[in-house]
Order: sequence, then structure tokens, then C-alpha cells
Amino acid sequence: MWREEAPPAMDELRGILESHERDPGELLQILIKAQHAYHYIPDEAVALIADHLRVTRAHVRGLVGFYSFLSDTYLGEYVVYLSDNITDRMQGSTGLATYLCNRLNVTLGQTRQDGRVSVHFTSCTGMCDQGPAGLVNGVAVTRLTRLRMDLIAELINARQPLDAWPRELFLVEDNFRRSDVMFRRAFDPGAALKAAMLRGGDETLKEIQHEESVDPSSGHARRQGADETLKELYRSDLRGRGGAGFKAAIKWETCRDISALERYVVCNADEGEPGTFKDRVLLTTYTDVVFEGMTICGYVIGASRGILYIRQEYWYLKSHLEAVLARRREADLLGRNILGSGFAFDIDIHWGAGAYIAGMETALIESIEGRRAKPRKRWPLPVVAGLNRRPTVVNNVETFAAAANIALKGGAWFAGHGTSHSAGTKLFCVSGDCERPGIYEYPYGVSVREVLRDCGGLDAQAVQISGPSGVTISRLEFDRNLAFEDLSTVGTCMIFGPQRDMFEVVRNFAHFFRHESCGLCTPCRVGTSLLAALVEKVAAGKGSPMDVAEVQRISQLLKTTAHCGLGQTAPNHLIDSLLKFRGDWDKRMMTTEFVPAFDLDAALHEARQLTGRDDALAHL
Repeated sequence: MWREEAPPAMDELRGILESHERDPGELLQILIKAQHAYHYIPDEAVALIADHLRVTRAHVRGLVGFYSFLSDTYLGEYVVYLSDNITDRMQGSTGLATYLCNRLNVTLGQTRQDGRVSVHFTSCTGMCDQGPAGLVNGVAVTRLTRLRMDLIAELINARQPLDAWPRELFLVEDNFRRSDVMFRRAFDPGAALKAAMLRGGDETLKEIQHEESVDPSSGHARRQGADETLKELYRSDLRGRGGAGFKAAIKWETCRDISALERYVVCNADEGEPGTFKDRVLLTTYTDVVFEGMTICGYVIGASRGILYIRQEYWYLKSHLEAVLARRREADLLGRNILGSGFAFDIDIHWGAGAYIAGMETALIESIEGRRAKPRKRWPLPVVAGLNRRPTVVNNVETFAAAANIALKGGAWFAGHGTSHSAGTKLFCVSGDCERPGIYEYPYGVSVREVLRDCGGLDAQAVQISGPSGVTISRLEFDRNLAFEDLSTVGTCMIFGPQRDMFEVVRNFAHFFRHESCGLCTPCRVGTSLLAALVEKVAAGKGSPMDVAEVQRISQLLKTTAHCGLGQTAPNHLIDSLLKFRGDWDKRMMTTEFVPAFDLDAALHEARQLTGRDDALAHL
């Protein structure tokens, strides 16, 4: 193997380490760069990194073992990940994986003998509207077909560098199908920030600049603009778009009022829920809106540092995001003296490394600090003691985009759309069995049926709202409304046509949660594994009503005892499926009696052969 014959020189890693401070919080970012450089984390790299950051080697190895895109085993010059999301499966990803492996003469999950390539599955790459999709050396590839697999195999066998590959392989489309009041018009960078600073009675930005120049320490004018902007946020009734629906103004004000030397703004762009891809579109086409929302948050709460935490599946956006940040610094929209007001704020980018749990705000903070992404105890909340134990606002990408629009157009404008309990508009990621998958913006309160009509999916038998952790609805519920008071959602609509076997859907979801459980608490670690095993037992034709009852019992146990939201919501799809699509389970039940999933007698076959016994007493 290549690894033993030619261990990599560590020169490139030394250069990486020199570009990072000796802050343990940089550990994950260093490991990601090392993984990209060597396609694994060699033992030599573990030692160098541990010495540089003054942490133990066990700590470094702990992260390598936790994050899916890090490996202590060499993965090859070309590392291919294919999305295992249910919508990608519906478009043939499983067969394409087999086809590609055959073309490359490689076994799924193993590195080819010559060290050239390995092929793997990963949970979801955020390209559900243009699947089957995947990643090659971290860069997204879309709309995969056998023809494209042939081309990819030829390029890999010819050892063509990724830069020389045809660009159409990497084409990622926005597919923004419907816009409403939030994203109908172009956004002028800086306009929302100026509007926020200009608020406060008769004061203008010029007056702010004058006051600060006379007495830079006063901060009076700046505070007045921030206070008035916070009032607009209250008037808007903006609720977080991440699913929980917490009032953004309360979160911002609480963070602002905690006495602290430093505060942080964190944008959660780790949308790992299968079926979700709106952050990708916002960070591609509406990047300034998102960064401006983060800056306004910093202005209101008194923070000087913001962090965009983004999933590694969107690595292809790296140069674009860095270019927008650089442009905003040149335009005085970031930096030490924003718009000449004395307000200092800047944004760093931190990359995730493949962990669904990192989408939870406290787990995300742990990841930014260079540890495994495991959720903290619920109290204190991040607004009190978040990043580096300082007050921190964590909102998702869409929430910051909404905040920028509110700062520009006012809270009353925003509250004038949607419903009395769900103000504003919402982005929906539509995928699966429909004619026009993509992003749709609607005012809150839109019915599922209207979304299905617009995207061409009216013949659906079911829609999964909010991804695997959300709600499964049947066609009897298509007149329900997408809003916090009815179907609360992170904005995902996965559509399943009448030809789909809904049992295969929950089978995919059950394996997803088993893989993504962080292992912190026993109910989730064991419960998700038991549920996946029971689903497999039913799939193998060995299920009985007793097994279904066990699924229901473990599901309730998981919902009531798991440490965090992942475990508490992991069995939702199973409960809904048994309630609404029981027929897809029952047709697999071959018996009403309990059947063991494990054939103990068959397992003793080898022992019988070794001992030379095959009499009746040697059988169970």
C-alpha cells in the first residue's frame, strides 16, 4: 500500500500550522486542511498538530474518529462520496455507486490497491434538487448518470487533476423557482446597515460620525441606532428559521444585556438535515444579505466578531465566500471602522467536517472551539455563555437574511406578511417526486397542496416536512398549512409519489439517525441502533407484530429520555409511518409469531464442522 511504502512528507502541514495560531480552537480547521493535503491524517501529522496546539494526541485522534470527512486511513488520490439521501436513492444513487465501483475496479468503502481511489456513501450532500449527487475530493458533482460515471472513471484512471475536469460536472444550480417579498428584488450591499445606523430620531449617519469623532468613547449615537433597530426586530416578530421558532429579538436583547467583555455572532450554515439546501442558495446568490444580517446583529448586541460555520459539503463555495468578505472589507462594510462609525466587526469562516449533530447550536459551538460536536447541557443558554463561554447569538442563514431585510424595510413591513403567529415569508426546499424541484419562497401559512401544485407534485402520496426529524403527512393532510401554528418546519418538503414504498423511506431514515447519533447519551446511542436493527428485521421478512410494538416502545422511550433534539426527534418518522402507512409494514409480516432475527443454529455450523459432529444433539 502507498501509505506504508511512501509516508508523506510533512512540509505542507508545517506550512498549514504556521498559518494558524496555537489556539486549540483551530484544531478542526487544521485537520480539514491536512485531510485535503494527504487524504488522511497520518500519525506523523497527529504528532505535529498536537505539539503545535499543545494538546494531547488522543484529543487530536478523538476528532479524527468523530467527523465523517476525516480519516486515519489513507483514502486515495481521489475520494468519491455519493449522497445516500432517500431522494438520491429514488433517482438511482445505489445502482450508480455499484456501476462506478465496477468501472473503477474498487470495492465500496475500500481504497483501491494502487492507492488511486476510494468510493463511499455519505448522508446527504445538500443537492437534493439536482441529484443523484456526490463529492469528488470535497467538490460537489451533480446530476450523476452512467455517462457521467464513465467520464469520472476515465478521468480518475487517467489521473487527471480536478482542475482539468469538465466544468459541467461541477455545475450547481440555484433552482430558485418562486420568490416573494424577501428575495424579489436585488440587494444593495450596505443599505440595510446604513438604515440600521440611521435609526434613532433625527440623527443621521453624518451626525453619528461627528459625535464619534468628538468623543469616540461615547458610543451614544451608535447605541441609539442599535436600540431602534432592536425595536424594529421586535415589531417584525421574527422567529428563528431553524425550526425551534424562538423570537430573534429576545435572543439578541438577552445577549446584549449580559455583562461581558466580548460577545459573538455565529451563523449556523450546517444544514445537515436531508432534503435541506436553502443555505446553499442563500450563500451563493444572496451572500451579502446574510453577511449584512450578521453585521447588524453584531451592531445591535455589541459584538466585534462573527463566525460563519458552514458544512464541508459546500467547500466549492470557499473562494466565493472569501471574495465577498474581502469586497465588503474594501467597502468598509466589515473591519475596524464600519461606514466611518467606529463600529468594528469582522467575520471568519469555520468549516464543519461531516457531523449532522453540529447543526445543534451548542454542538456547533463545541465544534468551533475545536472539539467533538456534542451538545452541552441546556443551561446556561449560548446567549449567556456560548462561544468561549461568552454571550453568543446563534441564528441560521435564513434568519440573518430576514434580519437584514427588516433593518432595511422595517418591522411592520415584515410582520405584514405571513400569519398572526408566523410573521414573514419562508424558504422551502422542494425535492423528490415533482416536476420542478428547487427553492420556493412563500408567506407563512401556505398550504402543502399549493406548494405541490406549484412544483408539479400533486399526485404525491406523502410529503416529509422538515426532513427525517420532522412530520410525515399523507394526502389526507395536504390542506394543512406550513406555519408554526400548524406544520412547523425548517423548510423542507420531500415528496413521495404513489409508486414509492414508504417503508423504504423510513428504512433510510432509521439508518441515517443510527449513523448520526453522537453517542453522548445511552437512549440515543442504543435506541437509534435498536430501531434500525428492528427495521432491518422487518425488511428481511422476519418481523412480527411484536417487533412493531417494540419499535413503538423504543420510540417513545427515545422521545422522552434522549439528551438533545436529535434523539428526541429521531423516531418521528417511524411513529408517523406506522400510523399512516401501516400497510407498507404489514405486507412484510410473514407471520404473527415472533421470529428471532439471529439464526443461532446456523451460526453453530462452523463449530459442528470443526468438531466433526452433526448429530441431533449438535443442533438447537
